[in-house]
Amino acid sequence: MGRMQIHIEASDLPGRTCGPDTDFAGFDNVHVGVQRKDRPGELLGLHRGDAARASWTLDCTAVSTTEGVEVSGPYIQNRLGGRFVHLSWGTVDDSGVFTMFRRAKLMMSDIDPEVLRAAARTGHLTARLRLSDDLGRPKCARVRPPDISWSAIRSAPGA
Repeated sequence: MGRMQIHIEASDLPGRTCGPDTDFAGFDNVHVGVQRKDRPGELLGLHRGDAARASWTLDCTAVSTTEGVEVSGPYIQNRLGGRFVHLSWGTVDDSGVFTMFRRAKLMMSDIDPEVLRAAARTGHLTARLRLSDDLGRPKCARVRPPDISWSAIRSAPGA
């Protein structure tokens, strides 16, 4: 166990405009990125909401514990309820300032323990998910299988 990379491969982004819903008025110039641990304003790999695909690679550490594999790193949140990755949705204004309006949570506890152990051995954990919800809006809240698939391999570039 030791170094590991998490590869997040996202498709079906919702677009640059997010129409109104019951919990918000709607947004323009929508972007998504991975939030750094304990720093909501620091994002990795900001992608436009109308991109064909989005991907991120997170450098992590995987350690075997009595409870399984523990993953940590600069983009792995560690709060009550477990470890997870936050995908932050927000708008970008004319001066380039990102303002978050919702987040998706990718939970380490939702990964099959065998897949996580294999990923710790191979050094690669891959998550694949759609970033639009059933209404075509930015996917938010906890993203669970089957809406996300986890594997212990790294995809070929461009796959």
